[in-house]
Amino acid sequence: MKEAGPRRERPRIVVMGGGTGLSVMLRGLKEKPLDITAIVTVADDGGSSGILRNELQMPPPGDIRNVLTALADVEPLLSDMLKYRFNTGAGLAGHSLGNLILAAMTDISGDFVTAVRELSRVFAVRGEVLPAAGQAVVLHAEMEDGAIITGESKIPEAGGRIKRVFLEPDHVEPLPEAVEAIRQADAILIGPGSLYTSILPNLLVPKLAEAVVEADAVKMFICNVMTQPGETDNYTVSDHLKAVREHIGHQLFDYVIVNNGDIPLQVQNKYAEKGAKPVVLDMNVLESAGYQVVADTLVLFKTYLRHDADKLSHHIYQLVQNWMLRKR
Repeated sequence: MKEAGPRRERPRIVVMGGGTGLSVMLRGLKEKPLDITAIVTVADDGGSSGILRNELQMPPPGDIRNVLTALADVEPLLSDMLKYRFNTGAGLAGHSLGNLILAAMTDISGDFVTAVRELSRVFAVRGEVLPAAGQAVVLHAEMEDGAIITGESKIPEAGGRIKRVFLEPDHVEPLPEAVEAIRQADAILIGPGSLYTSILPNLLVPKLAEAVVEADAVKMFICNVMTQPGETDNYTVSDHLKAVREHIGHQLFDYVIVNNGDIPLQVQNKYAEKGAKPVVLDMNVLESAGYQVVADTLVLFKTYLRHDADKLSHHIYQLVQNWMLRKR
């Protein structure tokens, strides 16, 4: 009888994106028996990240810091310290402590990727955190009226409808470790997060997109709960997927995970004041396009609407387990 080869105990999962939504999801996923690699955008140019990027000529640390904090196995007080943002002080106001620590470690080590790796070790991060590229990139948007908007933070403020986004330099090289993680992945998750300014900047790195297309992995898109003013006004779930397909040239995903739970009217009214509304689940369009849809009540509301990290990670883990069983 032929002996079975060694069985991999923990499925390898790659998560791509940026912003608060990604961090919320990772807090749930890190409690599952998964080998997680987070690949994070380096297009941010606003706030503390933008200042450090410009003054120190380093990749923006903000999204990386959020992901490190989400995956860190540290006391709550230390997590709060990393997220702490100074409100006063000449030169300090607006900066988060975690961003400053990443900037200091980059200066000490001489390299941003090494800084992220060392801080991951210090904070006992459950998984690996990788910037999409070892250098900062500039994100541009071409609007439907032909205007070109430069800068990740400026794009949502432009007020028009986005036709496409693109990177400068256009042939930025990804980290080899990021490409290899995608190639070895059993599952690839993209989203949640700002479609044009957090999700697509990762997929616009040419070799990363190619690796995702070619990977023998189950691929999932986690859709935002609410539209984002200046980016996805009036978008349905299928509109999000259409934008990805048009930028990449491939229909990437096997599964789409969406919220179908009711959002209280008073919460909707609060978001409507800023121009946001629930993303419409157009199930028939999704199914006719070949997507498998996982829909559930996936929202929590405290101060802001957020994904329910426990329920979301449960659905993801179930899909990963089912995929692994089919591969055996």
